[in-house]
Order: sequence, then structure tokens, then C-alpha cells
Amino acid sequence: MQENTRAKAAAKRLINCTTVDVNQLMPLKYDWAWEHYLNGCANHWMPTEVPMGKDIEIWKSNQLSDAERLLIMRNLGFFSTAESLVANNITLAIYKYLTNPECRQYLLRQAFEEAIHTHTFHYIVESLNLDEGEIFNMYNEIEAIHDKDKFEMKLTEEVLAGNFDTSTLEGAQKFLENLIGFYIIMEGIFFYSGFAMILSLHRQNKMTGIGEQFQYILRDETIHLNFGIDLINGIKEENPELWSPDFQDYTIGKIREAVELEIRYAEECLPKGILGLTAPMFREYAQYIADRRLERIGLKTQYNSKNPFPWMSETIDLGKEKNFFETRVTEYQSSSTLTW
Repeated sequence: MQENTRAKAAAKRLINCTTVDVNQLMPLKYDWAWEHYLNGCANHWMPTEVPMGKDIEIWKSNQLSDAERLLIMRNLGFFSTAESLVANNITLAIYKYLTNPECRQYLLRQAFEEAIHTHTFHYIVESLNLDEGEIFNMYNEIEAIHDKDKFEMKLTEEVLAGNFDTSTLEGAQKFLENLIGFYIIMEGIFFYSGFAMILSLHRQNKMTGIGEQFQYILRDETIHLNFGIDLINGIKEENPELWSPDFQDYTIGKIREAVELEIRYAEECLPKGILGLTAPMFREYAQYIADRRLERIGLKTQYNSKNPFPWMSETIDLGKEKNFFETRVTEYQSSSTLTW
């Protein structure tokens, strides 16, 4: 019986598994997937538990400059739809082709967290009495936001095509490209400039309710990123033929393209700059972040840029992301207080 159990665990594969029932969770093979699931559950939060009274007061006053208001609006515009794009990709594209129940269990948790994040931006917009149509339609109106979303949506569309199949080399590589596009690029690069912008305001004691919610989102996204990296590296290990030199070069090219899109987005958010933040700083930051992501999936760094925001390590040490949740760095409390 014990030998049969071990055999079933060994037979599990992340994609293209036909020998083990995809619904059979136990015995676990990919302990990292289950650990990410448990971490996500332990970090549950809801946006409505974060007080917005001070933010409302500041928003109605003259304490914010026009540049700061633009930065907040552009970030709300990007994140309000970006989170739903991630959720759609999980439920409509990735879930179908992952043939491992531990990973599917985590994806269900992540999808719910993406719903919470979308809920967060609705809560912020509603609290500040902003124009909902303007915020949630910004991805259609602002080119720098539209181009980032279009970059990601193309990946989902290709996986959703009627003839898509991961059993071929081309199909499996396209699926791996989707995972890299969403976990490494969307959640690992496209989100981080916005985090730095809003948390910079938070450090100045401005819009602290939004800042606190962004801290919770950043914590969730760290687990998403770590899961995605483990998943990508696991698929590479089980299917080494996918990780060809040509595919590696292609992946580096896509990440470099994403960095340029992120720089354009920063220029849109910060056309003139504000205290402690300028668009050129985000060129360095996007490049620095991209190098960290490349390292984590076994690719050569491209930029060797320095981190222009060392204070971000107060929130998360980007050089040690994999160990971020080995200790209880952040404790969620129902009283809406974030303890670091």
C-alpha cells in the first residue's frame, strides 16, 4: 500500500499528466504548492476592514499636489483592471492545463485573492467618490496602461484558442510563456512600480488607507510571484526540452520589452515628478526588478541597475523574496493594523 502511494505521488506531473487523477490531492508531490496555499489562507484580509476616513479628508483638502493626485489616479486605473486580467487568466487559461491538484488548489486561492484586490479598488474609488467609469475604463483611454494590458491579454487569447494543446512542444512553450508573462512580468514587474509609488506617499503619511491596502496586496503578490517561479522552474525541470536556448533568448526579449512598457507607464504617472520620485528613477527600478526575476528562473541579468528605492526593503527585501514568509514578517490583524 505504501509503495503504491509513493508511486502515485511520483507519477504526478505539472502539465500533461495522464497517469494520475487530477482530482487526487493526496499524496502531495509538490509541497511548495501546498505551502503557498497555506500561506495565502493565513494572510486573508478584506479591504473594507481598512479605515478610509483620513484618506477621504486628505483627498477633499488641498494637501495633495496635482502631480500626486495624477499618480494616485493612474495607479488606480491600472490596478483596477490588471487584477481582473490575472484572475481571468487563472480561471480561463492556466487552471485547465495544470494537471496537478496541489497547484490547482493554490490557483483557486489566488483567484479569490485577485477578486479581493479588484474589490479593493472598487472600495477605494467608492470611498473617495471618484468617477467609477473614468477609473475602470482607463485601460482603454491611457495608452501606457492599455499597452501593458494588451501585452498580457494576447497571452491569454493564445492559450484560449480552440486548437491550443500543451502536448506539443510549441503548445507547451506557449503555455510556459503565458506563465512567465503573468507571474514574472505582470505580477513581478508591472505591479512593482505602482507599489513603490503608492508606498512612497504612505511613507509621507499621505493616503495611508490606500497605502495599507497596497501593503496587503504586495504581501499577496509576493506569494503569487513565488508560486509562479516555483511552477515555472518545476515545468522546466520536468520538460527540459522546453527551455531551449532560442526560448530563453525569446523570454529575455519579452522581459526587456516589458521593462520598456513599464518605463513608459512611469512616465505617464510622473510626467514632472514629485518629492522622492521621478520617472528616470523608475527606469532603474524596473531594470533592477527585472534582473531579480531573470535570476529566479535561471536567466542572465541584463541591466545590473541599482535599486533607487532602498526604503522598499522596509516592506519587502526583494533580494530574499523566497524566504519572505518563512517567518511571520507581516501579521494581519482584524483591527486593520499592519504590524511589521
